[in-house]
Amino acid sequence: MVDPDIDVVSTGPSGRVDVEEKANVTGQDLGSTSLGAFQDGEGEVQRFAKAVVAPVVGVSGGVLPIQPVQGLFSHDRDPDPAFQRCVAADGATRCVARTRLYREGKLELEGFPVADISDYIDEEGVTVWLDLHSPDRADLAVLSEEFGLHPLAVEDAVNVHQRAKLDRYPDHLFVSAYGVRLEPVAGTVVTSEVAVFVTKRALITVRKDDGLDIEAVMERWDANPDLVCHGVGYLLYGLLDVIVDSHFEAVQALDAAIEDLEDTLFADVPQGALVQRRSFELRKSLVLTRRVVLPMREVVNALMRRDLRIVVDPMQPYFQDVYDHVLRASEWTESLRDLVTTILETNLTIQGNRLNEIMKKLTSWAAIIAVPTAVTGFYGQNVPYPGVGQHWGFAVSTIAILGIAGILYLGFKRRDWL
Repeated sequence: MVDPDIDVVSTGPSGRVDVEEKANVTGQDLGSTSLGAFQDGEGEVQRFAKAVVAPVVGVSGGVLPIQPVQGLFSHDRDPDPAFQRCVAADGATRCVARTRLYREGKLELEGFPVADISDYIDEEGVTVWLDLHSPDRADLAVLSEEFGLHPLAVEDAVNVHQRAKLDRYPDHLFVSAYGVRLEPVAGTVVTSEVAVFVTKRALITVRKDDGLDIEAVMERWDANPDLVCHGVGYLLYGLLDVIVDSHFEAVQALDAAIEDLEDTLFADVPQGALVQRRSFELRKSLVLTRRVVLPMREVVNALMRRDLRIVVDPMQPYFQDVYDHVLRASEWTESLRDLVTTILETNLTIQGNRLNEIMKKLTSWAAIIAVPTAVTGFYGQNVPYPGVGQHWGFAVSTIAILGIAGILYLGFKRRDWL
C-alpha cells in the first residue's frame, strides 16, 4: 500500500501530516487507509501516523518520529460511535469527510462515499450534508466541480482568518463563522473557523481545525427530527445555533472572570500588578470575541431575507431566536469591554488613593519627629540659655518634646491622617 521511498514525515502548521515522497502513494490506498481506519476515537494525526507512517521502519535511519498535534479545543467526551458512522470511506478526498443524506425529512444514509453525492443531489426531496476536516486545495477542487462552487468562495474556504461574513453567489451562499471558547487555564479566548457552502439541497461544512465540536452539531440535528423536513435551512440553523451558543458560553466565562477580578480589585491585600495584567488580558480576549461575534448579526439577519429562499416560513422563528442570541451576546460583549475599562480606571484610582494615604502618614510622622529634632537642636547651642546645666532645663525640654508631639499626633489622628 505504501511505497518504501518516503523520505520525510512532518507535522505541518495546519495540523495535518505532510509527507514528502519520491514515489507516490496511490490515491485509492491512501484514501482507504486515511479514512477507513479513522473509525476509532483517536485524533486524526495519530490515526494517520498509526495507519500510514508507523509501518515505515528502517527507512532513513529508523522509525520516523511523529509529534501529536493538539486541536484548539479539547473535548472531554469520547467520540460517539454512532456519529463515527458518518465518516465517509472512500478516497475522493484526502482529508477526513463525513456524509449524511436525508430524504423527505428522514435520515437515510450515513458515511456514504463522497463520489456518490452526485448520484443523489438531483433527486427530489433529498438533502445532503458533507463535512470536510482541514481539506487542501485539491480536496476543494473536487467539491468545486461536484457542486459548481465559485472560485472565490473556494479560496476563502482554504485561507484562514477570514472575517465572519455571508457572500452571495448565483448558485449558492458562502458563510464564514467562528466558534469561540475561553481556555480556563491560560484565560485566553481561542477561536475555531468554519466555512459553510449552502446550496439548494446540500450543506457543506469546511472545518479548518478541531475546535468546532461537529458531534454537538449532529446531536442538535438529531434532537429535532420533525424539523429535518425543512431541508438545508434546518441544517444551517442547527450549525449556527451551536456556534452562537459557543459565543454565549465564552462571554459568560469572561463575565465570571471579570467578577473574580473585581473581588481581587478590592481585596484587603493590594494586588495592583495582578489586576493590571489580568485586566489587559481580559480586554484582549474581549476584543477578539467582539471581532467574531459582532459580524454574526449581519450574517444571521441576511440569511432571514426572503429573497434568498434559504429559510422557509416555519424556520423563521428559529432563526429569529438565533438572531436574538447573537444580539444579546454582542451587547454583553460591549458591556464587558466597558466594565474592564472601568476596572482599569478604578485600579488606578485606588492606587492613587493609597498613595495619598501613605503620603499623609509619612507627612504626619515627619512633623511629629521634627519636634524633638527642633528642641534638642535648640538645647544643643553653644550659648547660655535658661536652664542650661540644670536638671529642670532637661525636664522642661523633655516635657516640651512629648507634649508637642502628643498634640500633633492627636490632631493628625482626628483628621484621619494617621
